[in-house]
Amino acid sequence: MATDYGYDSGLGFPETVRRHRVPAGLRAPFEGRTWREFGYVLLSLPISIVMFTYAVTMVSLGAGLLVTFLGIPVFAAGLAGCRGLGALERARARGLLGLEVGDPEPLRMRKSGFMAWMGAVLKSGTSWRTLLYSVLHLPWATFSFVVAVNFWVYGWALLTYPLWFWVFPAYVGQDGLQLYGDQTHHIYLDNPFEIGVTALVGLLFTLATPWIVRALTMVDRVMVHGLLGPTRLSARVVELESDRGVVVDTAAADLRRIERDLHDGAQARLVALAMDLGLAKEKLTEDPAAAARMVDEAHGEVKTALQELRDLARGIHPAVLTDRGLDAAMSAVASRCTVPVQVEVDLPARPAPAIEGIAYFTVSELLQNISKHSRATLAAVDVWQVENRLMLQVVDNGVGGADVSSGSGLAGLAERLDAVDGILVVDSPVGGPTRVTAELPWRGERV
Repeated sequence: MATDYGYDSGLGFPETVRRHRVPAGLRAPFEGRTWREFGYVLLSLPISIVMFTYAVTMVSLGAGLLVTFLGIPVFAAGLAGCRGLGALERARARGLLGLEVGDPEPLRMRKSGFMAWMGAVLKSGTSWRTLLYSVLHLPWATFSFVVAVNFWVYGWALLTYPLWFWVFPAYVGQDGLQLYGDQTHHIYLDNPFEIGVTALVGLLFTLATPWIVRALTMVDRVMVHGLLGPTRLSARVVELESDRGVVVDTAAADLRRIERDLHDGAQARLVALAMDLGLAKEKLTEDPAAAARMVDEAHGEVKTALQELRDLARGIHPAVLTDRGLDAAMSAVASRCTVPVQVEVDLPARPAPAIEGIAYFTVSELLQNISKHSRATLAAVDVWQVENRLMLQVVDNGVGGADVSSGSGLAGLAERLDAVDGILVVDSPVGGPTRVTAELPWRGERV
C-alpha cells in the first residue's frame, strides 16, 4: 500500500491519501465491509421470519376481533410493535451496512391517554410502512440468504478443493468430487488439471460473491430507507422547523445588535448633547462666548450622531437598495471595501425585497471579510440569475484558508442562507484564491 500526501480544500492541512496496490476485486473477499454485509444477509432471514410472523399474527388477530372493540387496540399494539422492530432494523442497517437513516416522524397526539395514543398509531403513516416492510422483507430475505450462502459456500469450497479432495478416496470410497454419474458412467474431478480448473472456478465465484452480496444489500438499503426512514414531507417539515429557529435567532441577534449600537452610540451622544445644551443655556447670559463655544461643540456632536444613525440605518436596510436595487447598493458597499472591487450585476428584474436584502447583506459581509482577513489586492462580485435561482459569487486573490466548518462568520452566513433554501459554497485553498458562491431562490418583485 502506497501513501501520498495532499492538501484538503478547507484548512490546508496535509491529508493522507492511501492507494492500495491490490486491486479492489482481489481485496473484496477479505474486506471488513464484505463480511459485515454478508453477516447482514445471514441475520436477515431469522429476523424477517420473526417480523413476518409477528406482523401477520397481530394483524390477523386484530382483524378477527374487529367485530368487538378489542380488535382496534390489538391492531394498534401490532402496529406499535412493528414500529419497534423497524427501529431495530434501522440500528442493524446502521451498524452493519453503514446506512444512516433518520428516525421517522414521532407520534403526534393532541391529547394524552390511551385512546389518543391508539388513534395516533393507527393514523401514522410510519406504522403502516413498517408493517409493509415486515411483510415484504421475508421473501426478499429468503432469496438473498439462499443466493449469498450458496455463492459463498460453493466459492470457497471449490477454491480450496486442492486442499481437501483427498477426503473422497480416503473416506468416501471414490476418486474425487463427482461431477456426473449414472449407471454406466462416472466423472470425478481427480486429476491435477481438473482440480486446477475447479479451483479456478472457485476463485471466480469467490471474487464475484462480495459484489453479488453488495448488490443484494443495495435492495435492503432501498427498503430500509424508503419504508423505515422519514418521508420527504416529514424531512422537509423538520428542515423548515430548524430553519424557522435559525430565522428567529438571527432576528433576535439583529435586534440586540441594533439596541446595543443605539445605546452605546447615538443615544449616548444625544444624552451628552442634551447636557451640553443645558450648560450652554445657563451660561448664555453670564458668559456668551463660552456658551457659543459649547453650542459649536454640540453642533459637532449632532453631526456625529447623525452619521452614526445613518450607518446604523444602512446596516438595517440601506435606502439605496430600496430605491435603486442590487447594482447600486453593491457598488456602494464595494466602494467602502479596502481593496478594489469589480461589481457586475446581470439581472433581468429585481428579486423580491427579502431575497434582495439577503443577497445584499451576504455580499456586504463577504467584502468585510476580505477587508479584515484576506490580505487581497483585488476582488470581484458577480450577480446573475440561472432559471429560478439567484447566484452570487465573490472572488479575491488573498491568502485563502477560509472554512465554513470552523465556526466563523461564514458558518452563520451559511445558516442564514439555508433558512431561505439557499446554499453557500466556499472554495478557499491555502494560498488562495478564495471563491465564495451563494445560491438563493429567485422570487420576482411583487407589483
